[in-house]
Amino acid sequence: MHSHAWQYCGYVTTNPMPKWVPRAIVLFWMMFLAALVARELFHQLSSFLLLVLVSIFLAFAIEPGVNRLAKRGWRRGSGTLLIIFGVITFIGVFLGAVGTLVGSQVADVLKNSEMYVNDTVDFVNDTFNANIDPAEVNASIADPKGPVQKFIKNQQGKVISLSVNALGASLQLLTIVLFTFYFVADGPRLRRVICSRLPEAKQRAVLRTWDLAIAKTGGYLYSRALLALVSAFFHWIAFQAIGTPAPIAMALWVGIVSQFLPVVGTYLAGVLPLLLTFFDSPFKALLVVGFVLVYQQLENYLISPRITARTLHVHAAVAFGSAIVGGAILGPVGAVLALPAAAMAQALIGSWGPRHDVIDDDLVRMPTPRVKRAMRKTR
Repeated sequence: MHSHAWQYCGYVTTNPMPKWVPRAIVLFWMMFLAALVARELFHQLSSFLLLVLVSIFLAFAIEPGVNRLAKRGWRRGSGTLLIIFGVITFIGVFLGAVGTLVGSQVADVLKNSEMYVNDTVDFVNDTFNANIDPAEVNASIADPKGPVQKFIKNQQGKVISLSVNALGASLQLLTIVLFTFYFVADGPRLRRVICSRLPEAKQRAVLRTWDLAIAKTGGYLYSRALLALVSAFFHWIAFQAIGTPAPIAMALWVGIVSQFLPVVGTYLAGVLPLLLTFFDSPFKALLVVGFVLVYQQLENYLISPRITARTLHVHAAVAFGSAIVGGAILGPVGAVLALPAAAMAQALIGSWGPRHDVIDDDLVRMPTPRVKRAMRKTR
């Protein structure tokens, strides 16, 4: 009995390690090191990859226009340059007009700062039953050691850093323009290179997905432009009635910024007309805030879901959720790109797999549209 135990123990202690264990350990560490390298590379290249992603989105957006120009005899490079130049010109003119308006307003505030302070203090005293002396407020603003003058001096010291940031943003914009140009101008060649590596069935799947991405991106831009026009129209009426300076320019500013910066765009866009109106009348500024908040709720629950559902064929909950997820992952850029990506994913998932007839049950019965009900009653 003791000999058997000794032999058993000897067998256990002298049994060699399985051959797969060292290889598994080496493979594990190699994969671990590869994951670290990939993580570091992604961290270093994340800004560049984001620029490429934005370029792909813009390429999908302008390719339908380039294709129409190409069918009329234009070269793809010339058509791409024309559309890109038109978009950049529109953005430059729009920002220049708004910047000129803001600059003139700021100059007027600096020139007549004492009058604006007196009007604001009078409004606060009358509205909140306060007892603030306008002369003391003006003296504190003009005091070289006061917080206002210190803040202005601190901002003057940041001119160099702002210039560097502006130069970096210009280089990023140039990179996006170059990549967008090559993606669109050499689009057919790029697709031929990709399809040449795939069998016929996968080629059709790739081209169908590519066409779907172009369609959904175009639908997204169309819905954003339509929502921007609707928003600008209603804000123009409100700003005109309230007495906001330059109501047309401010309405266009709110409409464009609010729609192309989802989730927080409306509130950011409302800051500029709020400040301009506040310098004229604090009470009017409160009316501007009230209208911006009310319109945002109406747009979220009534206007945006209907337009988005018709142009992108995506559920309102999916659109709202995708904007939040995209913003959490990539910030404002992700919020912009998330909606067409969600629409494309929903279309791809919807076209996948077989379809079956749905049984008749109260839980799945769709309501009859009002038009059909009226037609039945007339019959």
